Amino acid sequence: MIRFRPPRVFYPSLLSSLLLIVPLISICSRPSGSEESSEAVRYTDITEPSKIRFQALNSATPNKYLIETMIGGVGVLDYDGDGWLDIFFVNGARLKDPQPDGEELDKASPEFWNRLYRNNHDGTFTDVTEKAGLKGKGYGNGVAVGDYNNDGYPDILVTNYGPCILYRNNGNGTFTDVTAEAGLKTDGWATSAVFFDYNKDGFLDLFICRYMEWNFAGNPYCGNRPPGARAYCHPDNFKAVSNYLFKNNGNGTFTDVSEPCGIKSKPGYGLGVCVADFNNDGWPDIYVANDAFPQFLFINNGNGTFTETGTLAGVGYTDQGNTFSGMGTDAQDLDDDGSFDIITTALSNETYAYFHNNGDGTFTFATMMSNLGDLTRLLGGWGMHIYDYDNDGYKDLFLANSHVMDNIEKTQPHLSYMQKPLLLKNDGKRFINVSSTSGEIFTKSFASRGAAFGDLDNDGDIDLVVSNLTSPAYILRNDGGNKNTWIGLELRGTKSNRDGIGAKVKLVSESGRSQYYQVTTESSYQSANDRRVFMGIGREKKIKEIRINWPSGIEQVLTNPTPRQILRVEEKAVP
Repeated sequence: MIRFRPPRVFYPSLLSSLLLIVPLISICSRPSGSEESSEAVRYTDITEPSKIRFQALNSATPNKYLIETMIGGVGVLDYDGDGWLDIFFVNGARLKDPQPDGEELDKASPEFWNRLYRNNHDGTFTDVTEKAGLKGKGYGNGVAVGDYNNDGYPDILVTNYGPCILYRNNGNGTFTDVTAEAGLKTDGWATSAVFFDYNKDGFLDLFICRYMEWNFAGNPYCGNRPPGARAYCHPDNFKAVSNYLFKNNGNGTFTDVSEPCGIKSKPGYGLGVCVADFNNDGWPDIYVANDAFPQFLFINNGNGTFTETGTLAGVGYTDQGNTFSGMGTDAQDLDDDGSFDIITTALSNETYAYFHNNGDGTFTFATMMSNLGDLTRLLGGWGMHIYDYDNDGYKDLFLANSHVMDNIEKTQPHLSYMQKPLLLKNDGKRFINVSSTSGEIFTKSFASRGAAFGDLDNDGDIDLVVSNLTSPAYILRNDGGNKNTWIGLELRGTKSNRDGIGAKVKLVSESGRSQYYQVTTESSYQSANDRRVFMGIGREKKIKEIRINWPSGIEQVLTNPTPRQILRVEEKAVP
């Protein structure tokens, strides 16, 4: 295994804007002989030697409170600035049977704490939750990560059933709950969230999804009456609710701008969120995965407002005009045509959705032609990510699966609550299921929820962490993904936000082939990823250039960077 090398810092010059290529509906066009075989790439379960012992406890009751089946966010972040990714898990709380509405939920017992594990640089982790001040309160759902005050240390937002909590990283291994002083007032049921700079002022703003109007007192009986047949209720039993957008004021506080920006006028059933500049106008847009409801696409107008265009753009429904149960989601440029595509997971019998960006403000529903439909028809998807697991230069897909109903076998015997994860390889035209040759973990079934992705051991390939209900979380080490040529980027903004969130990256390899990425920590389901960008070029040995388009408008180019290292790149304009 290649060990971490201290990254070099580049200060390249200004260049012209990013070049876009002609859109393709196929995933990509693969040159023959361009990649190393991925047969040797396997995911190894390192949970036991890592010393991580965590299970998301939903405190399930016979009342089938809907929140019980929706928890499980996880994040990876370098909280102490030592260059190694740490792991943060979100946990539930103890529920009574029945649970009185309005009563503070019990998180006092250690088994219900949220957990932070520090990376020891040797494959093991140490639980530092109590010292860090992150035990939490309330019934936890998800996590978002971002340096909202630009002090160089990642901060944490925890979404709950109940008020969200903003933890400021103090830079000394501890966090402080600054929710009240930051003016971050939320209520209801919050799910996925993302830090991003919607107005490009250099400070990270915050978008928070909410699921529905729900409470313990208003939890109806759903499903059949025989013992054991009660089911979690469908979302259409409850009213839709709008999401939040908070503007960062640049002084440690936030202002709720959900109403003036146009977000509040569009209630839905938000479970997942991803952000990208979908129309290539230089402003970050927002896609929201809604459950059994049209999906949202909020286009950034560049003046502090957004326009919801999901249906007009072609991402609101399937190609048959149906809604689906949008849960986990991610946006990346799957076919490297310069426009960001979207994949969203769904419930069993629906198939997951692949929306191909046509480059003209519209999308094509490409689920069936990409083979994603056949591979996911009987599955329910949660945590997921589009990334290049084998560094061959083509973006692949990991999916953590499970049905939402823990007793689904009683009514639909052809389905199962616990399901196997999937690893889907992009072969240039469609997705191929390579799970059976990619590790023992893919032979096992779980009730999986959140998943986070990042290079835990700094060896140049992407590892992952999955949080489960009914069984412990697992940590997977990527073994063999770094055999192909790779490079990593860790961006540091100066005029842009310090994390470089929203920056677009274009890599041109020796053959002249281009790849496109974006800097972000979001994707998946209620989870947060490594903000570093990792790119592979297969058997090629050299990189012609890497062009970075910062949110500020500054463009930098790395000329002939040396592969197989992580580069720290600071935003710098030409004098």
